[in-house]
Amino acid sequence: MKVSSITSFGAVIAFLAPSMTAFAPHSIIVPSSRISINSSSSRSSLVTVCSTMADSGVPPTESAPSSSVDGAVIPTKLPSDVGFDYVPLAGALASGDLVQADQITRDALIVISGAKAKGRDFVYWTEVKNIPNTDLATIERLWQQFSGGKFGYSVQKKKWKQSKEDFEVFCKKIGWTTQDGEVERKKRWFGASEFIYDVKKAPEGHLPLTSALRGTSLIKKLLEHPVWDNDDWKKQPE
Repeated sequence: MKVSSITSFGAVIAFLAPSMTAFAPHSIIVPSSRISINSSSSRSSLVTVCSTMADSGVPPTESAPSSSVDGAVIPTKLPSDVGFDYVPLAGALASGDLVQADQITRDALIVISGAKAKGRDFVYWTEVKNIPNTDLATIERLWQQFSGGKFGYSVQKKKWKQSKEDFEVFCKKIGWTTQDGEVERKKRWFGASEFIYDVKKAPEGHLPLTSALRGTSLIKKLLEHPVWDNDDWKKQPE
């Protein structure tokens, strides 16, 4: 008989916790053999994309390079209603660096929700309503494009509905739990990550990860965001 010990995200075994130290600015190296830029602009020579990371979460210290969708073209139009630069996210996803892409996504949420302007490096669930549809749509299209439709918030929403909005069932369905002998628990994020940063190996909806250190309301509100009420987010900007 299996013993379930799946705890709430506010418990001691909370994963996706915020960083204890801030990140310094660093670069995303994009292998040119993996990417084609659909533009004759200066971005056609893009190799290194710089990104300043917020103090929002520690990426796994050990993670093998991930597989990505080969031959994908980085979009030239990545709209944002708040002026956020999504080129670093596109570069990380295109190069298959899902660890970096996951971190950039969390950092983006902090900025586009207005939390950064308030001097915080995390998002309250009450601030999700401030996130522009335009920005979530841009993030989602990039995750969808470079995962072959396997990752993204819209995929997680589908799994959420399939789980009948039962958070424990949802976590198991998207691979956020693991088995320790007879004990089932949430995966850990500290040290060597137990999450799967590989398009081919991870379950549908496994990424992006969302911090739930302060409870599950944040991810629930993200999945309830009005941008998912219709399929307009799928439309490529003209």
